[in-house]
Amino acid sequence: MKRILFAEDDAVTRLVVTAQLQKLGYETMVARDGVEALELFRREKPSIVITDWMMPNMDGTDLCRAIRKQVDARYAYVIILTALDRKAGYVEGMKAGADDFVSKPCSMEELNVRLRVAERILTLQAEAKQLEDLLPICPECQRIMTADGAWQQVESYIMRRTDAHFSHGICPACFEKHIRPQLDRYTSSKSTPGSGKGMTAAA
Repeated sequence: MKRILFAEDDAVTRLVVTAQLQKLGYETMVARDGVEALELFRREKPSIVITDWMMPNMDGTDLCRAIRKQVDARYAYVIILTALDRKAGYVEGMKAGADDFVSKPCSMEELNVRLRVAERILTLQAEAKQLEDLLPICPECQRIMTADGAWQQVESYIMRRTDAHFSHGICPACFEKHIRPQLDRYTSSKSTPGSGKGMTAAA
């Protein structure tokens, strides 16, 4: 289950949105302002943060900036809730490091869509990070372990994530190890004395 940090100073909104998140199947941590939210983020390291824009002590944009400065934490997808005109605050929120914006009050349908986008992006980022690191590979079947712990053939894994396609070939080392001995045995059998004598007589 994915965990969400929700920061909101209004008690009614906290109850409503928390109930919506729980219905969608998310484990939710709740903070009453940006300072409390930052403490929770540092301790729990949730993958998604939903924060109100206007809050006491630390507002949503300042919280977002503070989250982006946490170099030791994995990337968190930040959604800012705002009752302001979204266009007016879009540039400021993006500069602070926000990923998405939702107008208040938000419906469960819209929230669900936004969270699906967040999960998709986080999954792609995790897979990209795994490609940057060493991929676990089985020495027997040559399958690699994906970010979700499943095992896939290397060809399938790469083709699903890139535009690459595979054709079959034999590298020089494998040719010398596997193909060359077979060719040598075949050539040797053809050149053995008497091997072609019967064929000449039959002709």
